[in-house]
Amino acid sequence: MAATMAALAGTRVIELAGLAPAPFCGMILADFGAVVTRIDKVKNMSTIDKLARGKRSISVDLQNPQGVAIVRKLCSQSDVLIDPFRPGVLERLGLGPEILLKENPRLIYARLTGYGQTGCYSKRAGHDINYVSISGLLSKLGRKDQKPTPPINLLAD
Repeated sequence: MAATMAALAGTRVIELAGLAPAPFCGMILADFGAVVTRIDKVKNMSTIDKLARGKRSISVDLQNPQGVAIVRKLCSQSDVLIDPFRPGVLERLGLGPEILLKENPRLIYARLTGYGQTGCYSKRAGHDINYVSISGLLSKLGRKDQKPTPPINLLAD
């Protein structure tokens, strides 16, 4: 097990705080030995985040040019960026792949989108209930001859 835990030793990951898929991905990478730094929002309420295991965390204001500069500097020295936002958000902030990859060509820019990179829904935001509904799975949940019972969060994520 020790060999597995160190499989990603020395790998530096920047995780932008987001909903479940991105923090889960960052947690798994940290479990395998990567150094994961989560970029939290400045005005984030303090909560116990079960997906923060093994991560460092800093708060950065991405609406401020100085905050964007901090993230760019971190990405220039990192191996992976986990992007949890809907398409176009990081581009509008000056943190899109064309900028960050120019500064660090070896950066793995991991975009976690609900509907993939192409296709009719690719530019839309999505959440667990959307994915469960579109897949048809929601119609299978609940009692016979009653409305579907929405699942607890994270069934599709």
